[in-house]
Amino acid sequence: MKFISTRGRAPSLSFADTVLTGLASDGGLYVPESLPAFSREEIASMAGLDYRELAFRIMQPFVGSDVSEEELRGIIDRSYSTFRHSAIAPLVQTDTNEWILELFHGPTLAFKDFALQFLGQLFDLLLKKRGERVVVMGATSGDTGSAAIEGCRHCENIDIFILHPHNRVSEVQRRQMTTVLSDNVFNIALEGNFDDCQNMVKASFAEQSFLPDGRRLVAVNSINWARIMAQIVYYFYAALRLGAPQRTVNFSVPTGNFGDIFAGYLARQMGLPIGQLVIATNANDILHRCISDNDHSPRPLVHSLSPSMDIMVSSNFERLLFDLYGRDGAAVAALLADRSAPMHLSKEALDRARELFSSYRVDDTRTVEVIRAVYESSGYLLDPHTAIGVEAARQVRRAEDQPMVCLSTAHPAKFPQAVARALPTQEIPLPPHMQDLFQREERMKVLPNDLKRVHEFMAMALGG
Repeated sequence: MKFISTRGRAPSLSFADTVLTGLASDGGLYVPESLPAFSREEIASMAGLDYRELAFRIMQPFVGSDVSEEELRGIIDRSYSTFRHSAIAPLVQTDTNEWILELFHGPTLAFKDFALQFLGQLFDLLLKKRGERVVVMGATSGDTGSAAIEGCRHCENIDIFILHPHNRVSEVQRRQMTTVLSDNVFNIALEGNFDDCQNMVKASFAEQSFLPDGRRLVAVNSINWARIMAQIVYYFYAALRLGAPQRTVNFSVPTGNFGDIFAGYLARQMGLPIGQLVIATNANDILHRCISDNDHSPRPLVHSLSPSMDIMVSSNFERLLFDLYGRDGAAVAALLADRSAPMHLSKEALDRARELFSSYRVDDTRTVEVIRAVYESSGYLLDPHTAIGVEAARQVRRAEDQPMVCLSTAHPAKFPQAVARALPTQEIPLPPHMQDLFQREERMKVLPNDLKRVHEFMAMALGG
Protein backbone atom coordinates (compact mmCIF):
# COMPACT_ATOMS: atom_id res chain seq x y z
CA MET A 1 0.00 0.00 0.00
CA LYS A 2 1.22 3.50 -0.88
CA PHE A 3 0.57 6.69 1.06
CA ILE A 4 0.08 10.12 -0.51
CA SER A 5 0.13 13.70 0.79
CA THR A 6 -3.04 15.71 1.33
CA ARG A 7 -1.38 18.57 -0.57
CA GLY A 8 -0.44 16.51 -3.59
CA ARG A 9 3.16 17.65 -4.09
CA ALA A 10 5.15 15.11 -2.05
CA PRO A 11 6.29 11.68 -3.26
CA SER A 12 4.18 8.68 -2.32
CA LEU A 13 5.72 6.49 0.37
CA SER A 14 5.57 2.94 1.69
CA PHE A 15 4.02 2.23 5.09
CA ALA A 16 7.40 2.15 6.86
CA ASP A 17 8.60 5.38 5.26
CA THR A 18 5.29 7.07 6.07
CA VAL A 19 5.58 6.12 9.75
CA LEU A 20 9.17 7.36 9.97
CA THR A 21 8.50 10.56 8.02
CA GLY A 22 5.41 12.00 9.70
CA LEU A 23 4.79 15.32 7.96
CA ALA A 24 5.04 15.26 4.16
CA SER A 25 7.67 17.40 2.47
CA ASP A 26 4.96 19.68 1.00
CA GLY A 27 3.52 20.35 4.46
CA GLY A 28 0.65 17.91 4.03
CA LEU A 29 -0.33 14.78 5.96
CA TYR A 30 -0.04 11.27 4.62
CA VAL A 31 -3.15 9.19 3.92
CA PRO A 32 -3.54 5.81 2.17
CA GLU A 33 -3.84 5.95 -1.61
CA SER A 34 -6.85 3.67 -1.14
CA LEU A 35 -8.55 2.16 1.90
CA PRO A 36 -9.10 -1.55 2.54
CA ALA A 37 -12.81 -2.33 2.51
CA PHE A 38 -14.59 -5.06 4.46
CA SER A 39 -17.86 -6.60 3.28
CA ARG A 40 -20.82 -6.99 5.62
CA GLU A 41 -20.04 -10.72 5.80
CA GLU A 42 -16.38 -10.09 6.63
CA ILE A 43 -17.32 -7.68 9.42
CA ALA A 44 -19.86 -10.16 10.81
CA SER A 45 -17.13 -12.82 10.93
CA MET A 46 -15.10 -10.58 13.29
CA ALA A 47 -17.85 -10.45 15.94
CA GLY A 48 -16.30 -12.86 18.46
CA LEU A 49 -12.67 -11.76 18.16
CA ASP A 50 -10.75 -10.42 21.12
CA TYR A 51 -9.17 -6.97 20.85
CA ARG A 52 -5.71 -8.17 19.80
CA GLU A 53 -6.94 -10.42 16.99
CA LEU A 54 -9.32 -7.74 15.74
CA ALA A 55 -6.46 -5.21 15.73
CA PHE A 56 -4.42 -7.58 13.58
CA ARG A 57 -7.29 -8.03 11.09
CA ILE A 58 -7.92 -4.28 10.79
CA MET A 59 -4.30 -3.11 10.60
CA GLN A 60 -2.64 -5.83 8.54
CA PRO A 61 -3.87 -4.56 5.13
CA PHE A 62 -2.23 -1.17 5.80
CA VAL A 63 1.26 -2.44 6.67
CA GLY A 64 1.77 -4.72 3.69
CA SER A 65 5.16 -6.39 3.45
CA ASP A 66 6.97 -3.78 5.57
CA VAL A 67 5.98 -5.66 8.73
CA SER A 68 5.50 -9.42 8.65
CA GLU A 69 2.37 -11.02 10.11
CA GLU A 70 4.43 -12.47 12.96
CA GLU A 71 6.05 -9.10 13.68
CA LEU A 72 2.69 -7.31 13.63
CA ARG A 73 1.14 -9.81 16.04
CA GLY A 74 4.13 -9.37 18.36
CA ILE A 75 3.80 -5.57 18.30
CA ILE A 76 0.08 -5.78 19.05
CA ASP A 77 0.57 -8.25 21.91
CA ARG A 78 3.28 -6.15 23.55
CA SER A 79 1.33 -2.90 23.04
CA TYR A 80 -1.76 -4.05 24.94
CA SER A 81 -0.14 -6.33 27.52
CA THR A 82 0.09 -3.45 30.02
CA PHE A 83 -3.62 -2.53 29.86
CA ARG A 84 -5.40 -3.03 33.18
CA HIS A 85 -8.67 -4.43 31.82
CA SER A 86 -8.79 -7.78 30.03
CA ALA A 87 -11.28 -6.43 27.46
CA ILE A 88 -8.79 -3.63 26.61
CA ALA A 89 -11.69 -1.31 25.63
CA PRO A 90 -14.77 -2.24 27.72
CA LEU A 91 -18.24 -0.79 27.17
CA VAL A 92 -20.40 0.51 30.05
CA GLN A 93 -24.07 1.47 29.66
CA THR A 94 -25.12 4.81 31.19
CA ASP A 95 -28.58 5.33 29.67
CA THR A 96 -31.01 3.85 27.14
CA ASN A 97 -28.96 3.11 24.03
CA GLU A 98 -26.10 5.19 25.48
CA TRP A 99 -22.74 3.56 26.08
CA ILE A 100 -19.33 4.66 27.30
CA LEU A 101 -16.33 3.13 25.54
CA GLU A 102 -13.61 3.16 28.20
CA LEU A 103 -10.32 3.97 26.50
CA PHE A 104 -8.36 4.78 29.66
CA HIS A 105 -7.15 1.39 30.87
CA GLY A 106 -3.65 1.79 29.43
CA PRO A 107 -0.55 2.74 31.44
CA THR A 108 -1.14 6.53 31.31
CA LEU A 109 -4.95 6.44 31.78
CA ALA A 110 -5.81 8.03 28.42
CA PHE A 111 -6.97 6.92 24.98
CA LYS A 112 -3.61 7.99 23.54
CA ASP A 113 -2.16 4.74 24.93
CA PHE A 114 -3.95 2.72 22.24
CA ALA A 115 -1.96 4.38 19.47
CA LEU A 116 1.25 5.34 21.25
CA GLN A 117 2.03 2.00 22.88
CA PHE A 118 1.66 0.57 19.37
CA LEU A 119 3.70 3.34 17.74
CA GLY A 120 6.59 2.95 20.18
CA GLN A 121 6.81 -0.77 19.47
CA LEU A 122 6.53 -0.12 15.72
CA PHE A 123 9.28 2.52 15.82
CA ASP A 124 11.60 0.14 17.64
CA LEU A 125 11.07 -2.63 15.07
CA LEU A 126 11.53 -0.41 12.00
CA LEU A 127 14.56 1.44 13.38
CA LYS A 128 16.33 -1.76 14.39
CA LYS A 129 15.81 -3.09 10.86
CA ARG A 130 17.37 0.09 9.44
CA GLY A 131 20.12 0.51 12.02
CA GLU A 132 18.98 4.10 12.61
CA ARG A 133 18.58 6.32 15.69
CA VAL A 134 16.05 9.17 15.50
CA VAL A 135 14.69 12.06 17.52
CA VAL A 136 10.99 12.01 18.34
CA MET A 137 9.53 15.48 18.83
CA GLY A 138 5.94 16.06 19.84
CA ALA A 139 3.54 18.63 21.27
CA THR A 140 0.92 17.78 23.86
CA SER A 141 -2.14 19.43 25.34
CA GLY A 142 -1.89 16.92 28.17
CA ASP A 143 -2.31 13.25 27.31
CA THR A 144 -0.25 12.65 24.16
CA GLY A 145 2.97 13.52 25.96
CA SER A 146 2.80 10.95 28.75
CA ALA A 147 1.53 8.24 26.40
CA ALA A 148 4.31 8.97 23.89
CA ILE A 149 6.95 8.95 26.62
CA GLU A 150 5.62 5.68 28.01
CA GLY A 151 5.62 4.18 24.51
CA CYS A 152 9.16 5.33 23.66
CA ARG A 153 11.07 5.36 26.97
CA HIS A 154 12.36 1.80 26.47
CA CYS A 155 13.16 2.19 22.76
CA GLU A 156 16.86 1.77 22.13
CA ASN A 157 16.95 3.93 19.00
CA ILE A 158 14.95 6.98 20.12
CA ASP A 159 15.50 10.22 22.01
CA ILE A 160 12.15 11.89 22.74
CA PHE A 161 11.37 15.58 23.33
CA ILE A 162 7.85 16.55 24.37
CA LEU A 163 6.64 20.16 24.52
CA HIS A 164 3.71 21.03 26.76
CA PRO A 165 2.21 24.48 27.54
CA HIS A 166 3.69 25.62 30.86
CA ASN A 167 1.08 25.64 33.67
CA ARG A 168 -1.67 24.70 31.19
CA VAL A 169 -1.98 20.95 31.81
CA SER A 170 -3.32 19.25 34.92
CA GLU A 171 -0.83 18.34 37.65
CA VAL A 172 -1.41 14.63 37.07
CA GLN A 173 -0.81 15.07 33.34
CA ARG A 174 2.40 17.03 33.96
CA ARG A 175 3.79 14.63 36.52
CA GLN A 176 3.10 11.63 34.28
CA MET A 177 5.56 13.21 31.84
CA THR A 178 8.11 14.89 34.07
CA THR A 179 8.65 12.02 36.52
CA VAL A 180 9.99 9.72 33.79
CA LEU A 181 13.73 10.15 34.34
CA SER A 182 15.01 7.94 31.52
CA ASP A 183 18.14 9.24 29.81
CA ASN A 184 16.38 9.44 26.43
CA VAL A 185 13.36 11.47 27.68
CA PHE A 186 13.27 15.29 27.68
CA ASN A 187 10.32 17.45 28.75
CA ILE A 188 10.03 21.08 27.65
CA ALA A 189 7.47 23.35 29.35
CA LEU A 190 6.88 26.08 26.76
CA GLU A 191 5.72 29.51 27.86
CA GLY A 192 2.70 29.55 25.53
CA ASN A 193 -0.36 27.49 24.64
CA PHE A 194 -0.76 24.16 22.86
CA ASP A 195 -0.99 25.74 19.41
CA ASP A 196 2.40 27.41 20.08
CA CYS A 197 3.85 23.99 20.94
CA GLN A 198 2.34 22.42 17.83
CA ASN A 199 3.57 25.25 15.59
CA MET A 200 7.07 24.85 16.99
CA VAL A 201 7.07 21.13 16.21
CA LYS A 202 5.93 21.79 12.63
CA ALA A 203 8.60 24.48 12.18
CA SER A 204 11.25 22.09 13.48
CA PHE A 205 10.28 19.42 10.96
CA ALA A 206 10.63 22.00 8.18
CA GLU A 207 14.13 22.99 9.30
CA GLN A 208 16.18 20.23 10.96
CA SER A 209 19.69 21.66 10.61
CA PHE A 210 19.92 22.13 14.39
CA LEU A 211 20.17 18.35 14.88
CA PRO A 212 23.54 16.59 15.14
CA ASP A 213 24.77 14.96 11.93
CA GLY A 214 22.94 11.78 10.98
CA ARG A 215 19.86 12.45 13.15
CA ARG A 216 16.36 13.36 11.98
CA LEU A 217 13.00 14.09 13.50
CA VAL A 218 10.14 11.60 13.61
CA ALA A 219 6.56 12.59 14.46
CA VAL A 220 4.70 11.17 17.41
CA ASN A 221 1.68 13.49 17.23
CA SER A 222 -1.46 12.36 15.47
CA ILE A 223 -0.05 13.63 12.19
CA ASN A 224 1.67 10.22 12.20
CA TRP A 225 -0.48 7.85 10.15
CA ALA A 226 0.18 4.82 12.40
CA ARG A 227 -1.62 6.53 15.27
CA ILE A 228 -4.78 7.03 13.25
CA MET A 229 -4.58 3.44 12.00
CA ALA A 230 -4.41 2.01 15.52
CA GLN A 231 -7.44 4.06 16.60
CA ILE A 232 -9.68 2.64 13.85
CA VAL A 233 -9.70 -0.67 15.72
CA TYR A 234 -11.77 0.37 18.72
CA TYR A 235 -14.60 1.67 16.54
CA PHE A 236 -14.93 -1.80 15.04
CA TYR A 237 -14.57 -3.39 18.49
CA ALA A 238 -17.38 -1.33 20.05
CA ALA A 239 -19.73 -1.57 17.08
CA LEU A 240 -19.36 -5.34 16.84
CA ARG A 241 -20.29 -5.73 20.49
CA LEU A 242 -23.42 -3.65 19.97
CA GLY A 243 -24.76 -5.61 17.00
CA ALA A 244 -22.88 -4.38 13.92
CA PRO A 245 -23.03 -5.00 11.05
CA GLN A 246 -26.72 -5.87 11.53
CA ARG A 247 -27.21 -2.59 13.44
CA THR A 248 -26.02 0.93 12.74
CA VAL A 249 -23.92 2.29 15.62
CA ASN A 250 -23.11 5.97 16.21
CA PHE A 251 -20.27 7.68 18.08
CA SER A 252 -19.68 10.91 19.98
CA VAL A 253 -16.05 11.95 20.29
CA PRO A 254 -14.45 14.66 22.51
CA THR A 255 -12.50 16.46 19.80
CA GLY A 256 -9.35 18.55 19.79
CA ASN A 257 -6.87 17.71 17.04
CA PHE A 258 -9.47 15.66 15.06
CA GLY A 259 -7.37 12.46 14.95
CA ASP A 260 -9.64 10.31 17.12
CA ILE A 261 -12.84 11.15 15.26
CA PHE A 262 -11.09 10.89 11.89
CA ALA A 263 -10.34 7.26 12.76
CA GLY A 264 -14.11 6.78 13.11
CA TYR A 265 -14.63 8.33 9.69
CA LEU A 266 -12.12 5.86 8.24
CA ALA A 267 -13.86 2.94 9.97
CA ARG A 268 -17.06 3.94 8.18
CA GLN A 269 -15.23 4.26 4.86
CA MET A 270 -13.94 0.71 5.41
CA GLY A 271 -17.47 -0.66 5.74
CA LEU A 272 -18.49 -0.25 9.39
CA PRO A 273 -22.16 0.88 9.58
CA ILE A 274 -21.78 4.24 11.35
CA GLY A 275 -24.66 6.65 10.80
CA GLN A 276 -23.48 9.66 12.79
CA LEU A 277 -20.23 11.00 14.21
CA VAL A 278 -20.62 13.78 16.78
CA ILE A 279 -17.82 16.34 17.04
CA ALA A 280 -17.95 17.35 20.72
CA THR A 281 -15.98 20.50 21.54
CA ASN A 282 -15.39 22.69 24.55
CA ALA A 283 -15.27 26.51 24.37
CA ASN A 284 -12.51 26.18 21.76
CA ASP A 285 -15.18 25.42 19.22
CA ILE A 286 -13.64 26.08 15.81
CA LEU A 287 -14.69 22.65 14.51
CA HIS A 288 -18.24 23.04 15.83
CA ARG A 289 -18.49 26.46 14.20
CA CYS A 290 -17.14 25.04 10.95
CA ILE A 291 -19.71 22.23 10.76
CA SER A 292 -22.69 24.19 12.09
CA ASP A 293 -22.10 27.65 10.57
CA ASN A 294 -19.26 27.23 8.03
CA ASP A 295 -17.19 29.50 10.27
CA HIS A 296 -13.63 28.21 10.55
CA SER A 297 -12.17 31.49 11.82
CA PRO A 298 -9.48 31.39 14.52
CA ARG A 299 -10.24 32.96 17.88
CA PRO A 300 -8.14 33.41 21.03
CA LEU A 301 -7.61 30.13 22.87
CA VAL A 302 -9.68 29.63 26.03
CA HIS A 303 -8.18 27.61 28.90
CA SER A 304 -10.82 25.18 30.13
CA LEU A 305 -11.55 22.32 32.51
CA SER A 306 -10.90 19.98 29.55
CA PRO A 307 -7.33 21.02 28.68
CA SER A 308 -6.63 18.19 26.22
CA MET A 309 -9.19 19.85 23.92
CA ASP A 310 -7.80 23.39 24.25
CA ILE A 311 -6.76 23.47 20.60
CA MET A 312 -7.60 25.96 17.87
CA VAL A 313 -5.67 24.45 14.94
CA SER A 314 -6.90 20.87 14.46
CA SER A 315 -4.19 19.31 12.32
CA ASN A 316 -6.04 16.16 11.29
CA PHE A 317 -8.99 18.12 9.92
CA GLU A 318 -6.82 18.47 6.82
CA ARG A 319 -7.16 14.74 6.20
CA LEU A 320 -10.95 15.06 6.10
CA LEU A 321 -10.74 18.15 3.87
CA PHE A 322 -8.72 16.10 1.39
CA ASP A 323 -11.66 13.71 1.00
CA LEU A 324 -14.31 16.43 1.10
CA TYR A 325 -12.55 18.14 -1.83
CA GLY A 326 -12.36 15.00 -3.94
CA ARG A 327 -8.73 14.25 -2.94
CA ASP A 328 -7.58 17.38 -4.75
CA GLY A 329 -4.28 18.26 -3.07
CA ALA A 330 -4.00 21.64 -4.77
CA ALA A 331 -7.44 22.63 -3.48
CA VAL A 332 -6.47 21.65 0.07
CA ALA A 333 -3.17 23.54 -0.14
CA ALA A 334 -5.00 26.67 -1.33
CA LEU A 335 -7.61 26.35 1.40
CA LEU A 336 -4.92 26.12 4.11
CA ALA A 337 -2.48 28.63 2.67
CA ASP A 338 -3.12 31.07 5.53
CA ARG A 339 -4.15 29.31 8.74
CA SER A 340 -4.58 32.66 10.50
CA ALA A 341 -7.35 33.72 8.10
CA PRO A 342 -11.01 32.60 8.20
CA MET A 343 -11.70 29.49 6.10
CA HIS A 344 -15.02 28.72 4.46
CA LEU A 345 -15.83 25.36 2.91
CA SER A 346 -17.55 25.06 -0.43
CA LYS A 347 -21.25 24.18 -0.29
CA GLU A 348 -20.49 20.74 -1.75
CA ALA A 349 -17.78 20.00 0.82
CA LEU A 350 -19.90 21.21 3.73
CA ASP A 351 -22.90 19.18 2.59
CA ARG A 352 -20.72 16.06 2.39
CA ALA A 353 -19.40 16.66 5.90
CA ARG A 354 -22.88 17.18 7.35
CA GLU A 355 -24.12 13.86 5.96
CA LEU A 356 -22.07 12.10 8.64
CA PHE A 357 -20.86 14.71 11.12
CA SER A 358 -22.86 16.69 13.69
CA SER A 359 -21.30 19.01 16.26
CA TYR A 360 -21.99 20.62 19.60
CA ARG A 361 -20.19 23.00 21.98
CA VAL A 362 -20.15 22.47 25.76
CA ASP A 363 -18.76 25.09 28.14
CA ASP A 364 -17.20 24.51 31.57
CA THR A 365 -20.39 25.23 33.49
CA ARG A 366 -22.35 22.62 31.57
CA THR A 367 -19.46 20.15 31.75
CA VAL A 368 -19.60 20.25 35.56
CA GLU A 369 -23.39 19.85 35.52
CA VAL A 370 -23.15 16.78 33.26
CA ILE A 371 -20.52 15.10 35.47
CA ARG A 372 -22.86 15.56 38.43
CA ALA A 373 -26.04 14.51 36.60
CA VAL A 374 -24.59 11.34 35.09
CA TYR A 375 -23.13 10.29 38.44
CA GLU A 376 -26.46 10.85 40.19
CA SER A 377 -28.46 8.98 37.53
CA SER A 378 -26.15 6.03 36.90
CA GLY A 379 -23.33 6.05 39.46
CA TYR A 380 -20.83 6.49 36.62
CA LEU A 381 -18.04 9.06 37.04
CA LEU A 382 -17.02 10.95 33.90
CA ASP A 383 -13.87 12.96 33.32
CA PRO A 384 -14.52 16.46 31.86
CA HIS A 385 -13.65 15.50 28.27
CA THR A 386 -15.97 12.51 28.29
CA ALA A 387 -18.72 14.63 29.86
CA ILE A 388 -18.53 16.90 26.83
CA GLY A 389 -18.92 13.88 24.55
CA VAL A 390 -21.98 12.67 26.49
CA GLU A 391 -23.69 16.05 26.48
CA ALA A 392 -23.05 16.60 22.76
CA ALA A 393 -24.46 13.16 21.97
CA ARG A 394 -27.61 13.82 23.97
CA GLN A 395 -28.17 17.16 22.27
CA VAL A 396 -27.70 16.23 18.60
CA ARG A 397 -28.22 12.48 18.22
CA ARG A 398 -30.35 11.67 15.20
CA ALA A 399 -31.61 8.16 15.98
CA GLU A 400 -32.75 7.30 19.50
CA ASP A 401 -33.22 3.63 18.55
CA GLN A 402 -29.56 3.18 17.52
CA PRO A 403 -26.72 2.74 20.01
CA MET A 404 -24.74 5.91 20.72
CA VAL A 405 -21.21 5.25 21.95
CA CYS A 406 -19.44 8.09 23.77
CA LEU A 407 -15.67 7.71 23.72
CA SER A 408 -14.29 8.07 27.24
CA THR A 409 -10.89 9.52 26.55
CA ALA A 410 -9.38 9.78 30.04
CA HIS A 411 -9.68 8.47 33.60
CA PRO A 412 -11.36 10.99 35.94
CA ALA A 413 -8.40 10.77 38.34
CA LYS A 414 -6.38 12.80 35.82
CA PHE A 415 -8.68 15.80 36.36
CA PRO A 416 -9.56 15.90 40.08
CA GLN A 417 -10.19 19.67 40.12
CA ALA A 418 -12.93 19.41 37.49
CA VAL A 419 -14.57 16.44 39.19
CA ALA A 420 -14.37 18.18 42.57
CA ARG A 421 -16.43 21.08 41.21
CA ALA A 422 -19.22 18.66 40.35
CA LEU A 423 -18.87 16.28 43.31
CA PRO A 424 -16.95 17.97 46.15
CA THR A 425 -17.00 14.90 48.40
CA GLN A 426 -16.11 12.34 45.74
CA GLU A 427 -12.64 10.81 46.12
CA ILE A 428 -10.92 9.61 42.97
CA PRO A 429 -7.85 7.56 43.84
CA LEU A 430 -5.14 7.03 41.28
CA PRO A 431 -4.68 3.39 40.27
CA PRO A 432 -2.08 1.38 42.22
CA HIS A 433 0.74 1.83 39.68
CA MET A 434 0.47 5.63 40.06
CA GLN A 435 -0.26 5.97 43.79
CA ASP A 436 3.15 7.57 44.52
CA LEU A 437 3.00 9.98 41.54
CA PHE A 438 3.04 13.12 43.70
CA GLN A 439 6.14 11.95 45.59
CA ARG A 440 8.24 11.24 42.47
CA GLU A 441 11.08 13.51 41.37
CA GLU A 442 10.29 15.75 38.39
CA ARG A 443 12.58 16.85 35.55
CA MET A 444 11.67 19.43 32.90
CA LYS A 445 13.05 22.55 31.22
CA VAL A 446 10.95 25.72 31.13
CA LEU A 447 11.68 27.64 27.91
CA PRO A 448 10.28 30.78 26.26
CA ASN A 449 8.19 30.53 23.11
CA ASP A 450 11.31 30.96 21.00
CA LEU A 451 12.27 28.44 18.31
CA LYS A 452 15.99 29.18 18.51
CA ARG A 453 16.09 28.61 22.28
CA VAL A 454 14.25 25.30 21.95
CA HIS A 455 16.59 24.12 19.19
CA GLU A 456 19.65 25.11 21.24
CA PHE A 457 18.38 23.08 24.19
CA MET A 458 17.65 20.05 22.01
CA ALA A 459 21.06 20.21 20.30
CA MET A 460 22.82 20.42 23.66
CA ALA A 461 20.80 17.51 25.09
CA LEU A 462 21.72 15.39 22.07
CA GLY A 463 25.41 16.24 22.44
CA GLY A 464 25.49 18.40 19.33
